Amino acid sequence: MRFLVVNDDGINAEGIKLLAKWAKNYGEVTVVAPKHEQSGKSHAIDFIHPIEIKRVDFMDGVEAWSMESTPADCVRFGIFGLHRQYDLVLSGINRGVNMSGDIIYSGTMGAIFEAGNQHHKGIAFSTTPENLEGATQYLDIAYNYILDNKLFDYSSLYNVNIPEEVKGIKITKQGDAYFSDAFYQVDETTYTQYGEMIADTCPEDKERDTNAFADGMISITPMTKERTDLVAFEKLKAIIK
Repeated sequence: MRFLVVNDDGINAEGIKLLAKWAKNYGEVTVVAPKHEQSGKSHAIDFIHPIEIKRVDFMDGVEAWSMESTPADCVRFGIFGLHRQYDLVLSGINRGVNMSGDIIYSGTMGAIFEAGNQHHKGIAFSTTPENLEGATQYLDIAYNYILDNKLFDYSSLYNVNIPEEVKGIKITKQGDAYFSDAFYQVDETTYTQYGEMIADTCPEDKERDTNAFADGMISITPMTKERTDLVAFEKLKAIIK
């Protein structure tokens, strides 16, 4: 197996080192990661400016590159810059979960969407900031669950969120969380924004990633890069000739 490992927390983040070390057990690992943290950069790429890309020391047996750009660009360099194809793109382990509406903003998720855009399979791994080391003991369980159940026959992209106390594993769908988002004024011209997830708007739906995660389940959600509203598309085709 040939793996491309990326993240959005940066080349020096603990999570990507843990993920690369784990992936080495299954095959050849190449790491391409942002030079600086790129959280919240979603699927952005930079085709305007020259990009600094450097070979860096990372760990024994792993070729690694630092890139002054986004997670999606890291995937693009791994494929087009290094002229390689991969059996699987791995993104993470993210320092913070990626569920519900956060999927739209996540650079961790942007990386696997770019993998899908380039006809590669991808898995994103996320957990709470305090649980990076603890989550590694469940990587085998989640990975083998995907392989044993032949999940790649149904979707090429999966979003995996690992809780601190694992009670099981569940196939989920994207939830709909309520966030306490706000802008805070620091001084006359400077603001910061911050938010906390309070609860899913439909807590009784246990198939939502947010609720499954809260119940101690490893959430595995099939994802797609398709942005067409196919339900609306089919309805519109039927009524508009």
